[in-house]
Formats: sequence, structure tokens, C-alpha cells
Amino acid sequence: MPGTGFHAVVLAGGRSARLGGTPKARLSRDGRSLVRITVDAVDAAAAVVVVGPGDLDLPGGVLRTREDPPFAGPAAGIAAGLAALAPLPPVPWTMTLACDMPGVAAAVAELRAAAAAEPAADGLVAVDAAGHRQPLAALCRTPALRGAYAGVRPSGRSVFSMLRGLVLQEVAVPEEATADVDTWDDVRRHRLS
Repeated sequence: MPGTGFHAVVLAGGRSARLGGTPKARLSRDGRSLVRITVDAVDAAAAVVVVGPGDLDLPGGVLRTREDPPFAGPAAGIAAGLAALAPLPPVPWTMTLACDMPGVAAAVAELRAAAAAEPAADGLVAVDAAGHRQPLAALCRTPALRGAYAGVRPSGRSVFSMLRGLVLQEVAVPEEATADVDTWDDVRRHRLS
């Protein structure tokens, strides 16, 4: 799949309640924040939008937006990201990623490789070794994803409920590719600070 074949929506606006409000997006490894690790993983995207607070340190050219209302959940974040990308030239695919998976670059690579095989599905969703689907590591055909969000108020809804009508092909990813950071034990396990 050529580099211009996808946009990326990176979610970085959660409350981080289980971390006592410490923003996950700002946790870092080797001098790079989790949001920067995620943005770097999609550097081949035609455009990247980060949905989160406006004061995140991001590379030039990355779009910024916020879900409405703030903290309305990941489905609302994806909707905000799609709205921010809407004025840009259309691309066949849109990737959705949470910024709390330090190993996400491996998932991005697997999803892009699966998309290059031109699957008949509406999208691709990362699945870990235990068989858990991760809808915040997914690559969907842009028209299908936009259609799933059309005319629906996503605030407070789950991403799974938004994607219910889509045919998603599972893509196996390495164990750590979708391991997320939810607790202080996760912070230590991923060697974050």
C-alpha cells in the first residue's frame, strides 16, 4: 500500500483514571512520549490527526482536534478525527490507534501488510495472541468507517458498537503490539516514565 493510501487518527485524550490522572500520552520511553511513539509509527500516512489536549508536543504537520465534549470516549474521539480529516483529499483507508500501546509500530506494520493484499472486508482489526480484538489498532476502508459514524452520536458509545455493522478481518499481531498502559504496573512493565 503506498504511503498516501491512508490517514491515521491517534487518540490521546482520555482521563487516565487508573493512573490517577497522569496523562498516558505524556508518559515516555527513551525520551519519546507515547503519543510521539504512536505518531512515528504512522509516519507513512498521508495525514495524521491527534485527538487530545492542544498542548501535546507533536511533530510539525500533525493535525490536532478534540472530541466534543472532551473525555466523551474513544468513539467520540474517532468521530472528531474523521471530521478533522474530512476536508483533505480522500484516501482509501483510515487507521485508528490509541496512544497507549508502546509496541504499536508492529501492529501498524501487520495491518498495512494485510491491507496491501486487498481484502474484501470493510476493515482490519488487530488481534493479540489471546484472541482479543483491539478496535483501537484497526485499519478500515475510509468510506465504510465514515458510514459507520454517519448520523450517529458517538459520545459515550463503545468503538465496538460503532463498528458493529462492518465486516472486519482479524489480523494477528505480536503479543506486545497491542499491550496497553492502564496501570502503574503497566508503566513499569513497559519501562515508561
